[in-house]
Amino acid sequence: MRTKIKHALLICLGWLFVLLGAVGAILPLLPTTPFLILALACFAESSPRFHRMLLANKWFGPPLAQWESSKTIRRKIKNKVMMLIIATFSISIFILSGRTGLQLMLVCFCTILLTFVWRLKESKE
Repeated sequence: MRTKIKHALLICLGWLFVLLGAVGAILPLLPTTPFLILALACFAESSPRFHRMLLANKWFGPPLAQWESSKTIRRKIKNKVMMLIIATFSISIFILSGRTGLQLMLVCFCTILLTFVWRLKESKE
């Protein structure tokens, strides 16, 4: 009984993380990669089918497979992610001109995200 509950909970959490990752692909304040890595870990423990499905995804599959095998990310992807973070936050900060408090908050979030991505290990490829 306990393992069935754990199994169901991990599947639900996995799908929640996939949903948050998908929203994060659109919204600049929500990171995509950490949520998809969490979903991959949940599915690895609960559903081989969903785990394979996530690894086979056209956009997210190859980087997730690389992360799962070596805990690294390609420099090209890392640079694209950093440029996307800078672009989306810059647009948001520009739109909020005159609201200094919100702009500073966005600068802080942007700095945190850039630091997180910058610290990821790069693959040798």
